[in-house]
Amino acid sequence: MTTPVAANSLLVAAKSAKKDEFYTQWVDIEREINAYLEYDPDVFRDQVVLLPCDDPEYSNFTKFFALNFADLGLKKLISTSYAPDSNPAGEFLQPTLFEVEDPKFDAAKTRVLGKKFVLERKDVNGDGVVNIHDLQWEYLKGDGDFRSREVTALRDEADIVITNPPFSLFRGFLAWLVDGDVKFSVIGNMNAITYNDVFPLFKSNQAWYGPSISSGDREFGIPSHYPLDAVGARVDENGRKFVRIKGVRWFTNIDHGRRHEPLQLMSKADNLRFNKKLIKALAGAVDYLKYDTYDAIEIPFTSAIPSDYEGVMGVPITFLDRYNPEQFEILFNTEDMAQTEAHGVEPLGEKRVADYYAAGGTAANSPGRRKLFLYHPRPYVPFKRIAIRHRTAQS
Repeated sequence: MTTPVAANSLLVAAKSAKKDEFYTQWVDIEREINAYLEYDPDVFRDQVVLLPCDDPEYSNFTKFFALNFADLGLKKLISTSYAPDSNPAGEFLQPTLFEVEDPKFDAAKTRVLGKKFVLERKDVNGDGVVNIHDLQWEYLKGDGDFRSREVTALRDEADIVITNPPFSLFRGFLAWLVDGDVKFSVIGNMNAITYNDVFPLFKSNQAWYGPSISSGDREFGIPSHYPLDAVGARVDENGRKFVRIKGVRWFTNIDHGRRHEPLQLMSKADNLRFNKKLIKALAGAVDYLKYDTYDAIEIPFTSAIPSDYEGVMGVPITFLDRYNPEQFEILFNTEDMAQTEAHGVEPLGEKRVADYYAAGGTAANSPGRRKLFLYHPRPYVPFKRIAIRHRTAQS
């Protein structure tokens, strides 16, 4: 009997097994796009939108944008799909009637070539509206890999790129977007923020989290051949498989109202007196804990950030769900050893490492590693912190 695993561990498994075909639900796409529209109703007007890593025969992105083409005011919609023979899950993908019944269908090409779907301001079928029924398709010259010259040329034509890329390729995909200097909104694991090539984008306000997912998990469709061995997996009445995954976020550079909302905070004194979560985390300490290796205080929860502290604070990465660039300055990522050295974080040293393991620590820490370190309530390294300070505290 297979033991169910935590759903978010599927993201780790996806990277090693390349089983990372997770289909985004319509409601999650709709919520995110609506949040951008609430902030700027014309954000998509007269824009060319590209949906790479997408196939309208299986995915919701093309369906959503094609059905809302006129309402959004799009100039052009382009989506591309990946050739089955180049896709680790490709042996299980079969052509749908949408493709097979089209005169352009070629049984040999459909295995080795990707496809391009285009919707423009043309009422192709003459029904008086431009929508998904006017979508036109053709085979690409290559397999549809986003890194190909062919798809990169489509990126260069686009104003906005939106998709759920394979989790195993997220870093490369985000770099591809930045190189193209396009607006984007893509789904990825929130832990990607600690990557050395992703964090600088957040620090410099070139990217941020989208507004519609800030906690909990989300349900994704998965291919029929994927095993249902995760907690929260289900099969609907039509036989489609779904799994709930924790820790996903929209990564975007499309502005939205939430990132400009000030975080409501209590003073340091009020937090120490009234914040029950903080009081419990302090485990008997009467003040915020100061790191042993760096001049900053530990903030175990975003809600515990004091409004009146002018120094540097170490916060969890979940802080970025509420990050307002006008209110806070991001200083550095404590997972980046070059940055911790540049900002003066001390190496752990022999004694701290020995104390850490004597207290039952199991993570790989060595004397030369520059890490934030605490001695209360036991010797330990806090998990994935970001160093920040209030904007008003800048000199």
